[in-house]
Formats: sequence, structure tokens, C-alpha cells
Amino acid sequence: MLKVLLAGGGTAGHINPALAIAEIIKKHHPDAEFCFAGNPDKLEAKLVPQAGYRFEPFKIEGIQRHISAENVKRNIKAMHYLIHSGKRAKQIIRDFKPDLVIGTGGYVSGPIVRKAAQLGVKTAIHEANAFAGVTTKLLSKKVDKIMLTVKETKNLDQAVMSKAVVTGLPVRSAFSRKSKAEARKELGFSDSDIVILSAGGSLGSKTINENVMRLFKWYKQTDSRICHIHSYGTYKDYADFADRLRAEGINVGEDKRYIVSEYVNMPLALAACDLVISRCGASTLTELEAVGRGSILIPSPMVAENHQYHNGMVLQNAGAGFVYEEKDLTDTTVVDKVAELTADPDRMQELSKNAASLFITDTDDRIYETLRPLIEKQ
Repeated sequence: MLKVLLAGGGTAGHINPALAIAEIIKKHHPDAEFCFAGNPDKLEAKLVPQAGYRFEPFKIEGIQRHISAENVKRNIKAMHYLIHSGKRAKQIIRDFKPDLVIGTGGYVSGPIVRKAAQLGVKTAIHEANAFAGVTTKLLSKKVDKIMLTVKETKNLDQAVMSKAVVTGLPVRSAFSRKSKAEARKELGFSDSDIVILSAGGSLGSKTINENVMRLFKWYKQTDSRICHIHSYGTYKDYADFADRLRAEGINVGEDKRYIVSEYVNMPLALAACDLVISRCGASTLTELEAVGRGSILIPSPMVAENHQYHNGMVLQNAGAGFVYEEKDLTDTTVVDKVAELTADPDRMQELSKNAASLFITDTDDRIYETLRPLIEKQ
């Protein structure tokens, strides 16, 4: 029986591709056994068990480059975890005895994949962004296969490109299971409603939360009948978001037009909505393309090589969305664009159609064909 160990986490952008890859392998090997290694304090500890997979906790944190008293303490703790990471990685691998180990990014994937390669286990990694992350660069010389989302991936050594394959980014099958009508019925919306979905990633975004707050105030001031689903994120500083809305007289939790939570069922919410407001993480944009939804995109400025901006511009250039950098936002930018688009349903449909045209439909096949030689050698 095939046994696959997947490592990745910290954010949904690392977790969801790992879950999707497991689904792809399971289609070809129904009796395969899977195990996920992830941080017990991060989102993967919740999402992986919910998906029905075995979860092995692996405590590790990143080094903070900005010097402060708090970060010095965090770095001491991070170094402690790093020193013990090899032993814990070996323990997980020895216990599960995988035939294949796959990393999808995040701090946890580094020690797990590196140790697997040292032990002679077949290994592969998937890089989601156009600019390869530190973990990918470090592992690229050690693994058997490198899967890339786009051919324009930068800053990988040419020496490793012979084992790199452009596969696209995998999307969980949950994103294609429900029609818009089915999703709206489940969430309590009608076919005639205009539904907006907003999210700032699994941890949340202060900028997006602030602009969504302005949107909700606009709904109240104009007596708008727009329905809105908002995920404000799991970061502790945003935990009072729903309370702040209630303080403004917006009855979230009582008004059925509004669904506000730290984390929402994204496949269901995407299926139900007409328009999305979000960051420009690679997974998020691929999901928009898979479902076919127009978007208002606000790239995070706190990422390497400003890769979220470049991700988002692919959609804008295709007529599938609008990109606004944080430095260019005013208090009315998002409200004005939502007002403009919701007044023109045909325009929103056009955005959605253009988004769907960008989706790589054979990503699942490309990923399996990349992994198949590693599986068949077992």
C-alpha cells in the first residue's frame, strides 16, 4: 500500500495545495494512506483532521529579521525548535514509513523533506508563487522533483531546473462540487441576491478588514440589500471584528444577509458569491479562476519580491479583476468600486467569465504524471 507524507502549513496557501495533492494521488491509488506533518498551533492542525487525514504535530517557527525585544525572544524559541527539528522529523518518518514525501511550503516542510531525502525516501516539492520561497530554494537541490505553478518562476538555480515541471496549482475538488444555486440555498441566500465574499487570507488582513468595515457602514447608510460573507482571519488582533460591527448597529449574527466569521467554508462561499475582495496569494487566485469569479484585489505589501502584486496583475490584464496597492487606497476606493460593479451585474458576469478562462484544467494530470515515476519506483 502506498504511503504518502505531506508537509506544509502556516497558512491556507500551503495547506490547501497539500490537501489537493492528496486527493489527486487518491484518485489513482484509492487505498493509499496519508499523513500530514504540521504545526500544532497553526491552521493545519484544524483543517487536516477536518479533511479526515492523520496529523502529526511538528513544532517550528521562522526567524524574525526585524530586530526588537519581542523578536529576540521569538528567535531564541525558533532556534530551539530548529535544533530539535531533525530528530522530530526522523521520528515521524520512521514511524509512518512513507514511500513518498511532498512539501508544499511553510517552515515545517523544510526539515521534513530534507530529512526524508537524507534517509533515501523519494521527495517532491510544490512552489505556488512566481518567486520561489526560501524553503523551496534550500530544498530544490535535494529533492527528486520540483512542481511549479508558473513557468516564470524566478530565483531558482538553473542547475535544478531539469527536474522542475510546470504543473499549475492544485485546487481541492470541493471547489467544483456545488452550483451557485445549491451554495446559496445552503447559506440562506436567494438566486436574486447579490453576494460579496471578502477575506484577507487565513490569518486575516488589517487593510481588508478596515475596508470591509467601511462597506458594511455603506450598506447601512444606503439601505443596501447586498449580502456579504466575510472572513476576518484567525489573528488575535482581529477577534473583535464582529463586535465592532455590532457597535456600529450592524446586526451580524441576526441579519441573515451577513455571514461574518474568523474563517469560512471557502468552497461553499466562493460558489455562492458574485464578487470577491481578497489578497493575491497564489492559491486564492487559482481558486477564483477555478470557480470563475471576478475580484477586487489588494496585494499584501509584506511579501518577497512583491509577488502578490504580480500575481494579481495577471487577472487584471485578463479583465478578470481590479488590483489596488495599499499605498494607492483611499477611504472610498473599495466602496466606490463595489457600488459601480453591483450596479452592473453584466459587468460582474464578464469578470467571472474572464477569470474562468485563465484556469489550467489539467493541473491534476500534470501533478500525477510528475509524481508517478517516484511512486512506481517503490
